[in-house]
Amino acid sequence: MSREINDKPNHVHSHAHTKEVSNRLARAIGHLQKVKQMVESGDDCSDVLIQLAAVKSAINNTGKLILKDHLEHCIVHAVEDGDEKMLDELNTAIDKFMK
Repeated sequence: MSREINDKPNHVHSHAHTKEVSNRLARAIGHLQKVKQMVESGDDCSDVLIQLAAVKSAINNTGKLILKDHLEHCIVHAVEDGDEKMLDELNTAIDKFMK
């Protein structure tokens, strides 16, 4: 579900790990491009699966870093402001991320 423009939280999203997240995403994109090349060139399926595992790991680790940032900044502010809706949204996001 997307939020309406006027339904955004009233705090600024300043993240301590933005550069690191960006770098991790760039690496994940590189891994994924490599998988595509491997498939197109008919590489061994085992090698493709190993590369896919690297993509999954990169994405999961990036998600953990974003979650850490979210907890340290956004959720702290939400708790201070008594914003229970933000906590519900966090639970929903974690459920979707963990699937």
